[in-house]
Amino acid sequence: MARLIAARRTAVVPRGGAFARLRIEDLAAPVVQAVLADAGIAPARVDEVILSNALGAGGNPARRVALAAGLPHAAGLSIDRQCAGGLDAILLARALVDSGAAEVVAAGGAESYSRRPLRLATDPGGGPPVPYEQAPFTPWPERDPDMAEAADRLAGRLGITRARQEDWAVESHARALALDTAEIVPLMGVARDAFPRRLSPRLLSRAPVVHGSVTAATAAVAADAAAICLVVSDRVAQGRGLALLAGATLGGDPMEPGLAPVAAIRAVWRGEPLQMAEVMEAYAVQAVAVVEGAGLDPRLVNPGGGGLARGHPVGASGAILAVRLFHGLTSGRGLAAIAAAGGIGTALLVEASGA
Repeated sequence: MARLIAARRTAVVPRGGAFARLRIEDLAAPVVQAVLADAGIAPARVDEVILSNALGAGGNPARRVALAAGLPHAAGLSIDRQCAGGLDAILLARALVDSGAAEVVAAGGAESYSRRPLRLATDPGGGPPVPYEQAPFTPWPERDPDMAEAADRLAGRLGITRARQEDWAVESHARALALDTAEIVPLMGVARDAFPRRLSPRLLSRAPVVHGSVTAATAAVAADAAAICLVVSDRVAQGRGLALLAGATLGGDPMEPGLAPVAAIRAVWRGEPLQMAEVMEAYAVQAVAVVEGAGLDPRLVNPGGGGLARGHPVGASGAILAVRLFHGLTSGRGLAAIAAAGGIGTALLVEASGA
């Protein structure tokens, strides 16, 4: 059974901040080197680097990261499953290790929202290129909602008020302010997440409305970050780390992408006791809906705060959940889950050594 024996990340910094000039490899290569040092694994033993990146322009960023980290023999595998990609990279590493195709895989995600390319769609009729912000996630424009609109629609259907969303955001920030920073690799002098703050009623009331009941306080900000996990075989692990018990990625209704993780959670978790859960907070309403829909205990969810307090470096966000589990779970079982545009949900169930 594959095991996760080291996991680190950079701080999460809103776009345009301290990481604004960094390339994908500048973000991720130091984190790869850190997890290898933590685990005492020589670079030559790494069989593959799997990296999620959602906003880049191709060019196999995983290979660029491998080269920058001193792993020239690792070909690099880049994936794009949008928000779920960082967690899916870890599931792919697990599959490689469990199949015997690899023994040591560095997997995770890296995103520079600050340096994302401008997007232009060419006109087959010869007209000027047309700029666009959101890539299509379904073949049907009428069933491919803006994410904030989808979040507000979900809030209305489930009766999750703005006040409840704000309560979740306040708790997320409060927990993040107390977070131990041991999981963070200092970069550009930044060793703490830049965004957590004390949210007062006045700040909440002044937050700009994004769509309907969703405000800037209850939607995660665009951000830059990288997160890497080292997934290895039992032989290499020698009892260390977290056992990767089960993982699932499932498609759901593209009109309600926020609910997609519920089915994935049910596919890997049968209701046994959990000590910790990490659920992505792209929107407060999405986190509330997933926690309630899957029957999770909210007291165990995101004990160090979530995406609302950190920010959302799209391709890295899922891997950050796994990093949080690795550093926070001392016994028993833990769960990570994330939603992605297009109606995709991913979940991972882990167990601490000696549990």
